[in-house]
Amino acid sequence: MTKKETVLAIKEIFDTVYADAECSLDFETPHQLLVAVQLSAQCTDARVNLVTPALFAKYKSVYEFAAADEEELCEIIRSCGFFRSKGRNIIASSARICEVYGGNVPDTMEDLLSLAGVGRKTANLILGDVYGKPGLVIDTHAIRLSNRIGLVNESDPVKIEFALARIVPPDYQTRFCHQLVYHGRAVCTAAKPACHECPIAHLCKKKIAKKRK
Repeated sequence: MTKKETVLAIKEIFDTVYADAECSLDFETPHQLLVAVQLSAQCTDARVNLVTPALFAKYKSVYEFAAADEEELCEIIRSCGFFRSKGRNIIASSARICEVYGGNVPDTMEDLLSLAGVGRKTANLILGDVYGKPGLVIDTHAIRLSNRIGLVNESDPVKIEFALARIVPPDYQTRFCHQLVYHGRAVCTAAKPACHECPIAHLCKKKIAKKRK
């Protein structure tokens, strides 16, 4: 079975098991998602979702974020960790969105990467969840599972992204990454993967390798 065929077999199973898989960050606007993703670096989505209601209540638009007092904003996001750098980046990226993009979160990788605090992972999430464009969000779950399954043999997120882009259908990329998050949390955890409960164990190279020993 080729890697492309493996992905399609996984898709058939995941589309049933994780049919409702979606971004676990709470947001209502593209800019709110951008801010939430910036806050999620080295922080759990659950913690971010506890912080953003107050944040979004105080700053109701990208223009208000751009004009925010850094100390006040940082105090609200303090519990997310690295709050000073995140606060500076949120204000700076918001200002650029206002000044360069007319208040609209840009819809290309190049433009998104020009924003403070935005890397490829964040950009791909925006492209996929906001604009419906192909985008592979290479987070810790995608790194761990894509290697365990045998789709890649890489540790570098960018190399993993490009490798998966060659085998994951464009219209499935965003959903696939969300499904990997769900699967990584429920079954294929970092500490102790529950291979005996895994619906794709028969497709997993690591599981097959164990059986052959």
